[in-house]
Amino acid sequence: MRKHGGAPTRIDLLQGTLDLLILQTLQWGPQHGHGIGQAIRISSNDVLQIEHGSIYPALHRLESRCWLASEWKTSEANRPAKYYKLTPKGKKQLLAEQSKWKQLVRVIARTARPIED
Repeated sequence: MRKHGGAPTRIDLLQGTLDLLILQTLQWGPQHGHGIGQAIRISSNDVLQIEHGSIYPALHRLESRCWLASEWKTSEANRPAKYYKLTPKGKKQLLAEQSKWKQLVRVIARTARPIED
């Protein structure tokens, strides 16, 4: 969404949407937390900006559900970073989350239609 004048408007995410965004981002390959946040920001044209205080707890939650696995590697900046990747269980969950999201979008679109007299 954009404000008048072209500047992006930040959008508050529905609970659970961050999980979907993280899973979708990691379908393209392993990434560290900061990189995941940057990928979401860039792919949304700066509309979605995930704060570190949100992304890392979400990553830990997804890892505890066995949807992600992690390992320490050296980042592009030559620093140690924890890289996350989808597990087979995470890939299955991504499909389920995408299905739920599509259903939610259909329901919202249906309820947003004007009522005909």
